[in-house]
Amino acid sequence: MNSTLDAAEAGCPFCKMVMHVVLGGEGIEQIGASGVYHFEPLNPVTPGHRLFIPAFHYEHAAEAPSATGAVFEWAAYWAAERGEDFNLIVNAGSDASQTVPHLHVHYVPRRPGDGLVLPWTNQPPASSGENR
Repeated sequence: MNSTLDAAEAGCPFCKMVMHVVLGGEGIEQIGASGVYHFEPLNPVTPGHRLFIPAFHYEHAAEAPSATGAVFEWAAYWAAERGEDFNLIVNAGSDASQTVPHLHVHYVPRRPGDGLVLPWTNQPPASSGENR
């Protein structure tokens, strides 16, 4: 486990974003004094897609179950305020499609015809004319 500053210096993009805010910059938004930040990912899969991260650097969900719970809790509060259908998704490890080794939870709003097909559902594949 590294400090946020150490991880930022080592190249963690999420820790760099947190340190930028801590040092007086702007960018991602902290939820109150929770230590949880949220922002739009580089490639949102649906409109409104957000990432929720803890300020402290943990590589993935299994490294810090309590922090994972807190991040999910704040993502769920965010979802409740929006009142729409959604997925909360966490990937842990490269074999599970985690591309940034910093604990993060995806909030993915869902709408009819949004084009995002999850393989464990009975959704039909999106037609080529639908947008994601």
